[in-house]
Amino acid sequence: MIRSLARPLLASIFVVQGLDTVKHPGARAQVAAPLLDRLVPMLGLPDDKVMLVRANGVAMLVGGALLGAGRLPRPAAALLAGALVPTTLAGHAYWTKSDPAERSAQRTQFLKNLGLLGGLLLAAVDTDGNPSVAWHARRLREQTAARIADVREARA
Repeated sequence: MIRSLARPLLASIFVVQGLDTVKHPGARAQVAAPLLDRLVPMLGLPDDKVMLVRANGVAMLVGGALLGAGRLPRPAAALLAGALVPTTLAGHAYWTKSDPAERSAQRTQFLKNLGLLGGLLLAAVDTDGNPSVAWHARRLREQTAARIADVREARA
């Protein structure tokens, strides 16, 4: 029941902001320009800031919709976490602000996004009460080791 409530709550900001970013990327592209100017050559991305910002908005919209609906929640949360990092670095670089009020407001937004990132990371590893891949791997290793020991004992 908690997951059914928590996922849409966590997803809501991404759906709303993602849709707004897709519809109106211009101002965000200007804000993101300093970060994108460094990342584009490093990552070999196309030098179309509006398209990159819009793509980030699509990732947030799709990831938020999937997470909110409980469809593919772990990959959706991972996608949102990946989209949130550049958004936070570009949009809330409080350390570059000289005005104390603006610096404080941007620091608050930066920390809020860190909190969202923490929630997304938890959602990305949440197995919904089922055993994880790591648990299955550990169990298989233990069962295999036990079988090998049985075979060795039978041969001795």
